[in-house]
Amino acid sequence: MPHQDVKFASPPGSRASELLDADHDDDALLQFHHIDSVIGPTPTPGLAAWNVEEHLLLASEVKPATLEEALRHECWRHAMLDEMTSIEASGTWELVKAPSHIKPIGLKWVYKTKKDAAGIVTKHKARLLAKGYIQRQGIDFDEVFAPVDHLEFVCLLLAHAACERWAVHHMDVKSAFLNNVIQEEVYVAQPPGFVLRSHEQKVLRLVKALYGLWQAPHAWYSKLDQSLLALGFKRSVSKHVVYLRGSGARRLVVEVYVDDLIITGGHQTDIDTFKQEMKSTFQMSDLGLLRYYLILEVTQMAEGMTVCQNAYAAKILETAGLTGCKSTYTPMEPRLKLSKQSSSPVVDPTLYISIVGSLRYLLNSRPDLACSMGFVSRFMENPTTEHLAAVKRILRYISGTLDYGCHYQRRRKEESLLIDYSDSDMAGDVDTRRSTSGVIFFLGNNLVTWQSQKQKVVALTSCEAEYMAGTTAAC
Repeated sequence: MPHQDVKFASPPGSRASELLDADHDDDALLQFHHIDSVIGPTPTPGLAAWNVEEHLLLASEVKPATLEEALRHECWRHAMLDEMTSIEASGTWELVKAPSHIKPIGLKWVYKTKKDAAGIVTKHKARLLAKGYIQRQGIDFDEVFAPVDHLEFVCLLLAHAACERWAVHHMDVKSAFLNNVIQEEVYVAQPPGFVLRSHEQKVLRLVKALYGLWQAPHAWYSKLDQSLLALGFKRSVSKHVVYLRGSGARRLVVEVYVDDLIITGGHQTDIDTFKQEMKSTFQMSDLGLLRYYLILEVTQMAEGMTVCQNAYAAKILETAGLTGCKSTYTPMEPRLKLSKQSSSPVVDPTLYISIVGSLRYLLNSRPDLACSMGFVSRFMENPTTEHLAAVKRILRYISGTLDYGCHYQRRRKEESLLIDYSDSDMAGDVDTRRSTSGVIFFLGNNLVTWQSQKQKVVALTSCEAEYMAGTTAAC
């Protein structure tokens, strides 16, 4: 195919288009100029004719550590150009002369892959981040608060939706932080690989927030909050990331986790209407029914809903080198007693902490691991071979129970109560003689939240230990 002098499709007058138009030499900073040097020859102006989805599935999962390494792979070059085009289209910054009293904040590229429940790469993302750690409070930013969602509340919402026979949908905001105007005067350096020729000494004055800035999450949630309130939603008093509209069978519930939205309600038409409202306000990706959220695998069926973490659990076993190991029937030996003052050989604390820390994320769908994980988490400071053996037993148990998770059933009319159970042992901890509280909650027949935690004070009687567990549940 003959070479064609075709420019990359970029907004006219943008910095990305100017960079793409610029010639370069070997000693210049890395720059993109023609589409031929980015995604190969193309017969007509615009993007090359290729199947993006097939390419992303076949591309390497390895994340590049440097810009130079990323430029060697077509998928990452395309991801960076997509990010720059999105930034330019939103009017995120202005190219200005650097003020004499200002030291601009540096920018860096961060690369990540998105996978589905089976662990297959579905998308390559290149995110341009500001090095916000050099910002100074009171000078570069003021307010930084933003509400944070928790995975346990996500499970609670899924259980409630299953009880009500509601479908749960998933939407994603494209480049969420680029939608928000910032109040402070912030200057950043030009992006690596996209330094404008003949303007190398200039900097970018931010008009909108950029990922990595301290004030970016606050600005985004303020923008999203205003938009949802304008659409008739009311913010939940107890959980500020949950918004509600309507009542009864026409109730619509939206839960926010940064740029991800979980949507559920009694009528599909209400959900479709909300999706169109959001698409007219932000650049949105409609991901359809919720299937994979953070590290939760969700399956919606006529008889209910299941939440598990098969792929994540398998990844932990692979990292620990125990894939295909002989399984056990219980996660912990009955009446196991371990002490911090163990005389066994010391093991690498980093390895121990890494495995235990990874396993703790499994607790979002595995209540059967709560007690054993709380137990082995007590020995983070100076773990020994005895403690590591207890952790390996948990891994062997997981090896035989990869498909375990929570199943949320459809509710019958008489099953609408929130029921709590609590229990405790007596002076179970060898070192401190403290007891351990166990708490579990059901919404009807559906398990929604659980906890196993060592009590903060020493109980003198078993009755006192039980009261402490009951108090924890009430709180």
